[in-house]
Amino acid sequence: MNEAGVLLIVENDKKRAELDAFLSGLGVRVDARRALPAPPEAPGQRDGLFALVVAPGEGQSRLPSSIKEWRRLHPVLSIIALVGSEAAVRFIPALEDGTLDHLADPANPAAVYSAVRNGRSKGEARRRIDRSKEDLRRFKKELAFHLRRSRELEEVYDTTLENFMAALDLRDVETYGHSKTVSRYSHVLAEAVGVRDPRALDSIRKGALLHDSGKMAIPDSILKKPGPLTAKEWEVIKRHPMLGYGLVRDVKLVREVGNIILCHHEKYDGTGYPKGLKGEAIPLEARVFAVADTLDAVTSHRPYRAPRDFRAARRELVGNAGRQFDPKVVDVFCGLDLAVWEKIRFETTRLLPPI
Repeated sequence: MNEAGVLLIVENDKKRAELDAFLSGLGVRVDARRALPAPPEAPGQRDGLFALVVAPGEGQSRLPSSIKEWRRLHPVLSIIALVGSEAAVRFIPALEDGTLDHLADPANPAAVYSAVRNGRSKGEARRRIDRSKEDLRRFKKELAFHLRRSRELEEVYDTTLENFMAALDLRDVETYGHSKTVSRYSHVLAEAVGVRDPRALDSIRKGALLHDSGKMAIPDSILKKPGPLTAKEWEVIKRHPMLGYGLVRDVKLVREVGNIILCHHEKYDGTGYPKGLKGEAIPLEARVFAVADTLDAVTSHRPYRAPRDFRAARRELVGNAGRQFDPKVVDVFCGLDLAVWEKIRFETTRLLPPI
């Protein structure tokens, strides 16, 4: 350390020299003086100073008046008073009010060294705390930056997904805007059935948004065919859940996303595709999506029929509970005010261009 570790103030030349030699011999860097100087204003002026050892003059019962100023400017400094056992009681109040940290008998150099060691430990502990605080401040600053960047990237990611599905929806003008609306329905319904983890809810929203991503691999001649599909063409259409699942699996999206894409055409009675899953073997997020998907399909315009209202959608869901839909999810849907779904539909479709 560049500065003295101990500032030793003893008027008696002989005793000062003895203590200086003793402490120096134990590896303590000592600055020995006859009188206490004014404390440095800036703590950085004495970074290596960890103890102030003061011996009041013979017969004195008070410490130098500048001790309190040293304490104020250097609260971490360990202040040690060298007083004999008979005079020690007079300095107890200074220990009680925090002006002093230790009392040591100048006739016992080992006791003085012990107090100095404690002062060094106190100083080192405080420096560690200060470094930790500085590290914590830096960490908080870096964390805030990364959280901000994460939110920005998440917004870009969400926008990219929405634009991707909007572009895919454009291939089939009959269902344009369907993905965005059904993703909102799924998010709200999943929360209503008891999903509370924000990450899981967000994954359900994304899975619903991407549910038909596999259709990008279906030829237009089949996807846009105006008439009935042949059995062979229908088999091609039925591949889109597996194709979409393969797409997101390669980019390592989370489980709920893949479950919705893969299982969004499964039916509660086991007659769906691609795996013919039945009942609760169908992932919950896919069972939630099935209700949200039908809700949007019934209330949307189709070339072959006008859109129906949300009461009609509720009747269809109730009528197919236990066959196409999970009855428990349908019950939760029926427990919500239809105005909830009407508001979502208005918000997600009002800015769509007319097609």
